[in-house]
Amino acid sequence: MSGDQAAPSLAEVRRAREIIGRTLSLPTPLVHSPGLSERWDAHVSLKLECMTPTSAFKVRGGVYLASQLTEDERERGLVTSSTGNHAQSIAFGAASIGVSATIFMPANANPDKVAATRRLGGRVELVGERFDDSRRLAEEFAAERGARYVEPIEPRLIAGVGTAALEILEEQQPETDLVLLPLGGGSGSCGWVTVRDGLKHRAEVWAAQSAQSPAAHDAWRSGRLEDRPNRSLAEGVATGTPFPMAIDLLRGRLNDFILVDDAQILDAIRLLWDVQHVMAEPAGAAPVAAAEQERKRLRGKRVVIVVSGANATRSQLVEWLQG
Repeated sequence: MSGDQAAPSLAEVRRAREIIGRTLSLPTPLVHSPGLSERWDAHVSLKLECMTPTSAFKVRGGVYLASQLTEDERERGLVTSSTGNHAQSIAFGAASIGVSATIFMPANANPDKVAATRRLGGRVELVGERFDDSRRLAEEFAAERGARYVEPIEPRLIAGVGTAALEILEEQQPETDLVLLPLGGGSGSCGWVTVRDGLKHRAEVWAAQSAQSPAAHDAWRSGRLEDRPNRSLAEGVATGTPFPMAIDLLRGRLNDFILVDDAQILDAIRLLWDVQHVMAEPAGAAPVAAAEQERKRLRGKRVVIVVSGANATRSQLVEWLQG
């Protein structure tokens, strides 16, 4: 990576924390879970990244990216594509500095996420069957109008979301042994390994993704950027095309990458509610599913599960919780 695609440094993540803290109430809570600790024979805590104004971790990146725009970029506005949480992040960040944001989302996008994005001031275009369709159309729209297209993963977004890792490893629980988090585009995991390695911390970082949308997982393992089926109901980790920057950053640095089925993710949503009364959307529950699958490897460790988002409709929650 080079030029404006260079990976962020630990110093930039620290700078992002200072800037983001002027807009968001940080840090988000780190809550010990006696129930999960007993279940997995480990010391387990939940990093509640669902406790932000957009109910998802990505808002950190949106706020920081917006703060770094040039005057020309501010005048031209932002364009991006998203299944929902990235959309809200960019809409929130743009609104915080008075800039326009147009977001392309799949036609069947989560209606709560669409409504929330519009409520934050984003102009939403519902197009395409899957995220990859919306992404292509958004890129064309931005090129035609000279607007600043925001990739789902780029250095300033990584720096922004990486501030959550700083909160844990420097303030909330420096003695952490293992962190599990979901991976779709990869900005969260990239932020984590950037901070972990910058601090020379010993914690392992594991990512989780649905086996029904394994593009990033397969690219991380093979080193080849190839499309994969994209059928997961966990929209926050449902991408059919891996992002080169994420794979480049994570290969050799991410300690493990675990696939779980959608059925396991839905079980994890119920487990989180039953044991801790924490509500997560499927992407936010994916690392819980991975921890449940790999429970023997967690024994005796101080574990952090990143609950990255809680954006779901009432009808979805009813269906998922009833099982």
